[in-house]
Amino acid sequence: MKDVKSKVIIVTGGNGLIGREIVKELKEYEACVVSADIAFNTYADKNEFRLDLSDNDSIDQLVRFTLDNYGRIDGVINAAYPHTKDWGDYFYEDEPFEHFKRNVELQMNSMFYIDQQVAKVMIKQNFGSIVNFGSIYGIVGNDFTLYEDYNGTSPIDYCAVKGGIINMTRYQASYLGKYNVRANCVCPGGIFDHQRKEFLKNYNHRCPMKRMGNPDDIAPLCLFLVSDGAKYITGQIIAADGGWTAI
Repeated sequence: MKDVKSKVIIVTGGNGLIGREIVKELKEYEACVVSADIAFNTYADKNEFRLDLSDNDSIDQLVRFTLDNYGRIDGVINAAYPHTKDWGDYFYEDEPFEHFKRNVELQMNSMFYIDQQVAKVMIKQNFGSIVNFGSIYGIVGNDFTLYEDYNGTSPIDYCAVKGGIINMTRYQASYLGKYNVRANCVCPGGIFDHQRKEFLKNYNHRCPMKRMGNPDDIAPLCLFLVSDGAKYITGQIIAADGGWTAI
């Protein structure tokens, strides 16, 4: 693993399922991590920041917090997954437009804004790495057979957002490359989080590696992308999915 020692990395969703593992991995390799999550209070000595992604002022404050404490931003990893409380409750034909609009705002629009503000810093520095989070369902269409045994579904908001994030990342890579700023997108497959047994059975049957992913399958990839080992890698959409998108 290439050196990330002393690199200043912001991780949004730092208290989330994958975010916690990313923070842990970065700290093991002695990066300076600013872990940002709505579940936190803000503690400079703990490098934690309470981030509300629905509030642009909160994002601005995170950037200032990081610069005030470290003077630069080497990387940002957007692992946050903000969504409405009724996320996943609607089938396609029943989903209210305002619900769709709100989730796009929470997930994609907030990522645009934080990336834009961090990019302004990185352009002045003439270096930096942006790691966005897409999904296999931003690359391929949903397999709805996974949900048939229990009348479940996957929300259209998710596919729309993740597909948008993937192409936004390509735009960022193309635009920011001349400033020595890289942008890549990690697309996890399904991550185990005690899902229903019917779903797990169907997912594992379809996946070539016959299992769901775990957070520690994703964190090392994120660490690599913010390291100097990835200094010539930009604009890439990298699926960590056990082979899901290969078939």
